[in-house]
Amino acid sequence: MENKREVKEINASSMADIAFLLLIFFLVATTMNVDTGITRMLPAIPLEEQPEDVKVRERNLMSILVTQHDMIAMDRQAVDISQLKDRVKEFVLNPRGDVNMPESKDTEIVLPDGSIWIYPVSEGVVSLLSDRGTSYNMYIAVQNELTRAFNEIRNEVAREKFGNDFMKLDEGEREAVTKAVPAKISEAEPKNTGGN
Repeated sequence: MENKREVKEINASSMADIAFLLLIFFLVATTMNVDTGITRMLPAIPLEEQPEDVKVRERNLMSILVTQHDMIAMDRQAVDISQLKDRVKEFVLNPRGDVNMPESKDTEIVLPDGSIWIYPVSEGVVSLLSDRGTSYNMYIAVQNELTRAFNEIRNEVAREKFGNDFMKLDEGEREAVTKAVPAKISEAEPKNTGGN
């Protein structure tokens, strides 16, 4: 007589539940990489109309070129990325009233309480042109520095007018400061500039 042992089956009915719970756990506990981007509101171009060229006086225009070798030229002078923010701030604010830098125009801005605030809004426009060979990291770094420049100016104006940082203001006050310090950045389509 052979002594056969019966192999008992393993009850696997709860394995599906355990696998499901593990899947849920990993989905909840895992962080996903989020692509970074640039927050810019682009206006829609009507199909019937061609965009008209806006004439800007030379003194009101700061040209920034990012070459295919990730070099930055500001008004045809080489600039390091660490200098970009401060140079843009100086250009927009024109603290010394230099006749070769942007003029400002006294503008009436309606405050949330209904009063009128007259502020000298800069006519300065930052024109950015990048080469098709510019690296993505350099392009993002330049965009960040431009955004930082305008954000710092807005913070200074907000502290001076309302006694608080720009992001801590209520919506009406932020809107007033945004009108006083508009981020005038003109970006041309990348092209082969042949820059060094």
